[in-house]
Amino acid sequence: MDILERSQKGLNTDLYWKPEAVKVADGTEQSLKQEDFFALLTEQLANQDPTKPVNNDQLVAQMTSFTMADGISQLNTKFGDFASSMTSSQALQASSLIGQNVLVTGNIGHMSEPGQGVKGVIINEETSQDTKIAIQNSQGEVVRTMNIGTLAQGNVEFNWDGTDQDGNPLPAGDYAIKVQGEVFGEPRSLPTAINRHVDSVSLTGAGQGVILNLDGDVSIKLDDVIQIGS
Repeated sequence: MDILERSQKGLNTDLYWKPEAVKVADGTEQSLKQEDFFALLTEQLANQDPTKPVNNDQLVAQMTSFTMADGISQLNTKFGDFASSMTSSQALQASSLIGQNVLVTGNIGHMSEPGQGVKGVIINEETSQDTKIAIQNSQGEVVRTMNIGTLAQGNVEFNWDGTDQDGNPLPAGDYAIKVQGEVFGEPRSLPTAINRHVDSVSLTGAGQGVILNLDGDVSIKLDDVIQIGS
C-alpha cells in the first residue's frame, strides 16, 4: 500500500469532489426570454450582410413582435392564476350553503323522510284560471291534486305538505310537481322552481366551477341557483 492509499484509507468518500451531473432537460430551456431575444438580435447584427443591412423599421418590428408575444404569454399566466383564485373563492363561499335550501328551476322535488313536503315557486307569465297542481310519484301516479283557481301573474309560492289526497304521509323519494292552468281560455303548463337541500359542495375541473350536491343525488352548478333560502 503506497502513501496515497494509506492517506485515503478510512476517509469518507462522500466528501470527495464529484463531477457535476448532467442536468435533465425539463422543457424550460425551450422558451425564449427577453434577454435571449436581444442576444439573437446582437448576433444577427454582427453577422448580417454588409450589402443588405437590416433597417430600423425591421428592427423595431422584430422587437415589437417579441414584446407583444412575451406580454400575451405573461397575461395568459396571470389570467389563469386569477381564474384559479376566483374558483377557490367561489368554493369557499359555496361551502356556506351546505345545510341550506336553494331554489332551482325544475319540477322534481325530493322528500328525505315521509311527509316532509316540498316547497317551490310557480313561474306564471300571465294570469291563469282553473289552476291545478298535480303531484306524481316516481311511478308516474298522481298522489295528490290541489286546486288553486285563479293564479296571478308573477312568481307564486306553493307548499305541498307531503300527504296524499286523504291526508296520509307519503314515503320519502322524488315527486314531480306539474301545474296546469288556462290562459285566455287555452290550457297551458306552467313552469316551476323547486327548493332543494344542499348536502355538499364539490370543486371540479374542466371549467365547470363549483358544483352543489343536492338531496336525492342531484348535482347542479352554482350558477343555476335562483335563490338561497326558503
